[in-house]
Amino acid sequence: MRCRGRAPGRVPDIGWVAMYKYLFLLILFSLVGAAKAASPAPGQPAGAGGAWPVRPVRLIVTFPPGSSTDTTARIIAPKVAELWGQPMVIENRTGAGGSLGVSVAAQATPDGYTVVYVSASFAINAVLRRNAGYDPLRDFVPVTQVGIPTSVITSAPSLGVKSIKELIALSHERGGKLLYGSPGAGSGGHMAIESFRSTAGIKGVHVAYKGQPEIMVELLAGRVHYSVISLGPGLGLFRDGRLLPLAVLAPRRSPVLPEVPTLNEILPAFRRDASHMILAPAKSPRNVVAKISRDIARALEMPEVRKQLEAIDFIPTPTTPEEADKLLRAQLVMFDEVARAAGLK
Repeated sequence: MRCRGRAPGRVPDIGWVAMYKYLFLLILFSLVGAAKAASPAPGQPAGAGGAWPVRPVRLIVTFPPGSSTDTTARIIAPKVAELWGQPMVIENRTGAGGSLGVSVAAQATPDGYTVVYVSASFAINAVLRRNAGYDPLRDFVPVTQVGIPTSVITSAPSLGVKSIKELIALSHERGGKLLYGSPGAGSGGHMAIESFRSTAGIKGVHVAYKGQPEIMVELLAGRVHYSVISLGPGLGLFRDGRLLPLAVLAPRRSPVLPEVPTLNEILPAFRRDASHMILAPAKSPRNVVAKISRDIARALEMPEVRKQLEAIDFIPTPTTPEEADKLLRAQLVMFDEVARAAGLK
């Protein structure tokens, strides 16, 4: 009786279904191996190796739409997104003079996919409040300084003053009863007015709002007498005469409002730092932080971005992360000195 075995060297007939299963498993194992090779090693932060970003990046803005930080962020973010091929999604987290949004950013995963755009209020809140909700040096790594907005001390025509000297005189005449608005206690606008009052030797009553858009409404309604607002949001109101620019808070006169003096022309001892910065949660990958810094600098050099920023007299000052860290530390020291001089500490 003959044994019907297969011929030596002949490939077994396993059928088309079995062959497809074999090929599927082969491809699957190849993809798994590639994914493991592309993934960070154990303990290595996401983004530390390979392409970044591979998904949208969240940019937290700590003040509402229409504010100076929001206006500049919306000019810059789309251009950075073009460089990345990924959206840079702006998320307004407002409240507590900017502290709320900062606290949210401090708790984000440090993978580079969340950064926060801050004004000087970031440093001011840390100086003035023990319960600010974050430590500026421990909880964050500076990415870059973005630039310096031009702000203006302004009042409504109904107040009856046409210059900063007249505002100072009226403050003395009213015995410290003039109301001044700010985007919240500890905001950059608040500290600017406190520095102004301290230098001018005048008193007043502070009224806190959620942001500059609300302040402008209150100024126009006559419910607050004067404030500090950024040139960008207020420019239209200045040009049509509904608000009066009394003094520019900048080291030089604004080319947009060349007839308006700087506050330092009247009060040389006035001190202010209004710089905008972008920060990342502490322990974010260094190479990702450096890339964000470089790409923001590239965006700020684009002619269309420059043109939009010049229209609101925002001065771009991009830095390396290391330079931004030094600037932040100096800012904290300066605001501590200003707060003590104004009797806020």
